[in-house]
Amino acid sequence: MKGIISKLDYIKSLGVDIIWLNPIYSSPNADNGYDISDYQNIMKEFGTMQDFDALLKGLHQRGIKLVMDLVVNHSSDEHKWFQESRKSRDNPYRDYYHWWPAEKGKPAFRPGAFEADGSGWRYDKTTDSYYLHYFNFKQPDLNWENPKVRQEIYSMMRWWLDKGIDGFRMDVIPFISKDTSFPVITQEELNKNYQGRWDVYMGSGPHLHEYLQEMNREVLSKYDCISLAEGAGMLTSTALNFVDADRNELNMGYHFEGTNLGYIPGYFKKMGPYSLVDFKKIYSDWDAVYQTKGWGTIYLGNHDQPRMTSRWGNDAPEYQSFSSKLLTTFLLSMRGTPYYYNGDEIGMVNAKFDKIEDYRDIETLAEYERLQKTGGDLKQFIEDQKTGGARDNGRTPFQWNATPNAGFTEGNPWLKVHPNHLTINAESQENDADSTLNYFRKLVQLRKKEPILIYGSYTLLDEENENIYAYLRELNGRKILVLLNFTSQEALFSIPIAVEGAKILL
Repeated sequence: MKGIISKLDYIKSLGVDIIWLNPIYSSPNADNGYDISDYQNIMKEFGTMQDFDALLKGLHQRGIKLVMDLVVNHSSDEHKWFQESRKSRDNPYRDYYHWWPAEKGKPAFRPGAFEADGSGWRYDKTTDSYYLHYFNFKQPDLNWENPKVRQEIYSMMRWWLDKGIDGFRMDVIPFISKDTSFPVITQEELNKNYQGRWDVYMGSGPHLHEYLQEMNREVLSKYDCISLAEGAGMLTSTALNFVDADRNELNMGYHFEGTNLGYIPGYFKKMGPYSLVDFKKIYSDWDAVYQTKGWGTIYLGNHDQPRMTSRWGNDAPEYQSFSSKLLTTFLLSMRGTPYYYNGDEIGMVNAKFDKIEDYRDIETLAEYERLQKTGGDLKQFIEDQKTGGARDNGRTPFQWNATPNAGFTEGNPWLKVHPNHLTINAESQENDADSTLNYFRKLVQLRKKEPILIYGSYTLLDEENENIYAYLRELNGRKILVLLNFTSQEALFSIPIAVEGAKILL
């Protein structure tokens, strides 16, 4: 946190209004802090609560809001609640988690996303029972069906909001409600579509919206705060259930349909070909969801994604800067709140590690272990992770300058620094008017100056064009035309509106 504090003026210079921090709470760090052992304390690697208070004050002094990551589908197995829960079947905390007694037989399969065997149930011999964990075995799922659990969570949320934070990004929040009979789910149901895995197993609990409305009633409605759902399993047909203001649930959600495009079914994050026409359809369909109600979001990268320039652009040196600017233009000229991942403003690209030893990501390591056990192609797996895969691609240290470790640390960084920090770094771009960094700044200011880019209608042009993504934003009779060439060649486009007297904005 002291590192962030030292860079607050840089963050201010970008023009962003809000920063969202990944979890900084006390954690044994099995999954980069998404396994929380104390919701009201700070992970020692990140600093102290005094450091947090200084960070919050420094942000607010600069007119920037702070959103915290709310991780309440699960806790760490080292949280005091779980430590108590596993002691005995009659412990007062037993029902804070989902347990299945072994004498009832093995529970029906549920997936454990970060497990080599794929199972979301783990046997615990202390009480001869299984506990549920949709993610790693060190992340047992909290039992939201227990009203005491919900009240504990609401109390914790109030504590942070009373400290002055500006809201929460809610990790896998659609998963909180479970059918606690845990019925058998057929392979046919699971195979319906890609999203089926999330819908059938996780995102369709019977009391999900009841709990979100309760959270709004008891906490969110009492503060001027942001509430963002990480909408795993959220579909165009269900999105407004979360963000229609009349329902009194959340402000915003983000979907995975865009970032899932191009993955080959049946493989772990292996990229195949995809069409720009499909890309355009996804974002146009999602824009239509919010035409009259609710509010959308848009993103191409975050801590769970590879770098956007590598995934959606072309990260070869001759195209890297152009690709970064193209994708930034898309993100900052669409309707909805843009979420932009740190480092993308300087065009950082995938780490593309050659050895599994260089990875730290729990998800990548579990899949590698599974392939080892099943005789899979490990060499091909490493290759696949270089483009569309491993989350560590987006997590390498920020490239501040060309010094060793890119100016990120004088110590030993948690992941290797990308060797291209010698040429791609914030310092070298600071005074270059044509840099990706300064392009980002210009576009942020343009968006703030032009309400059309925030609130204007969106109209897709030439939807079958496989090279160009073109659209109009319009408000009160004024139009902005956005033209994006997604190829490495010059592309011709016939503009379907009168452009006499029009001016190029950027």
